[in-house]
Amino acid sequence: MDRKLSHHRLPYFYVLTGAALWGIIGLFVDGLTGAGFSALQIVTLRVVSAAVLLVGYLGFKNPKLLEIEFKDAFSFIGAGIFSIVFFNWCYFTAIEEVSLSVAVILLYTGPAFVTILSWIFFGEPMTRRKMGALLLTLIGCGLVIKIVPAGEQQISLFGLFVGLGSGFGYALYSIFGKHALKKYHALTVITYTFVFASAFMLPFSGPTIEASQLQSAHTWMLIAGLGLLPTALAYLLYTMGLAQIESSRASITATIEPVVATLIGVLVFKEVLTVFQLIGMILVLSAVVLIQLKRKQADIRSPG
Repeated sequence: MDRKLSHHRLPYFYVLTGAALWGIIGLFVDGLTGAGFSALQIVTLRVVSAAVLLVGYLGFKNPKLLEIEFKDAFSFIGAGIFSIVFFNWCYFTAIEEVSLSVAVILLYTGPAFVTILSWIFFGEPMTRRKMGALLLTLIGCGLVIKIVPAGEQQISLFGLFVGLGSGFGYALYSIFGKHALKKYHALTVITYTFVFASAFMLPFSGPTIEASQLQSAHTWMLIAGLGLLPTALAYLLYTMGLAQIESSRASITATIEPVVATLIGVLVFKEVLTVFQLIGMILVLSAVVLIQLKRKQADIRSPG
């Protein structure tokens, strides 16, 4: 019984670890911003470095995983362009239109979009437990990023739409990724996700990156670290978990990311942790635990 429960917890461990790696991205972004790179240039460096690392790894280790059928390209275009590129553009635009804190909470409407889309396309049940976990997640994320009830801020309609667009784009990875996982290995899925994202981003922001910005060995270490840890490895772990559990459960579990990002801010950048943020973290962690309970209880009830 214990072994069976442990097996069912493993996908959640993958998702949690992947999301935690997403949460450390600030360590690399801070360094690259200091080196003079713009936000969109950093996104380009992120997807291109991840694509190079993944293609290089598969080309050396298992070239067969690089084989895909042309008719399946839409899944990878969807994950790479409609999700990765679109949500990043919406996210950075929302930051300019509203504020970072509002942009982040709009981004984390993603799990709600995933739950709705998974219900429509995959027939995943819309349970009260999921709705409760979503509510805890939204409130918790809001507190973690310092949105408190007393805050009064004017939000433009355009800012609201692009902010929600970032959440929708964020959600699309779980949808397109889940579809691609029916036929392809997780490594194949994330590799072509970043290949297509790179092919789209390079013509736009690639030429704006100057050679003088790439002369430092420290900069190259930051680029390699950005491509490996919070990108290639993070998406691989999330996708491995996504292959074994419902998209909605995976996306809610992944909301551990802002908690990790906040802890990085406290531990590395000496930011002050408020009572509201602490309460928010507890709510997010509660949602992560809540979304796993039903599966665990079902396993206990099932015979054998």
